[in-house]
Amino acid sequence: MKNFLIATMLLLWAGTAMAQHSHGSMKGPNGGPMQDVAGVHAELVLAGNVVTINFLDESNKPASAKGFSGSVLIVSGANRETVQLAPSGDNALKGEAKNPVAAGAAVTLVLKNAAGKSGQAKF
Repeated sequence: MKNFLIATMLLLWAGTAMAQHSHGSMKGPNGGPMQDVAGVHAELVLAGNVVTINFLDESNKPASAKGFSGSVLIVSGANRETVQLAPSGDNALKGEAKNPVAAGAAVTLVLKNAAGKSGQAKF
């Protein structure tokens, strides 16, 4: 029983610690949702079929996207599309889907930085 209680407390503590870096419903400076991934704040901005990931630092100021690569998986109903992202200016990655991204579509971002650290975020 004691081991069960300790394990439960560790799980609760770990969940709380992980939640501290989640931005959940926090909006970025361009109005898109933000998540922490691969060492940066990533802001998702959708406009028609264009997907932009803006990079921000801890102060929500533009951060360099140099050395980053990534892709997004867009799922809307039965439709699934993977979009490769390419550098766009100094602080963003951008890609184009075949069709406009539907409102409410699930977007999963996979990023990798120049040091090889990778991460995933769901919007």
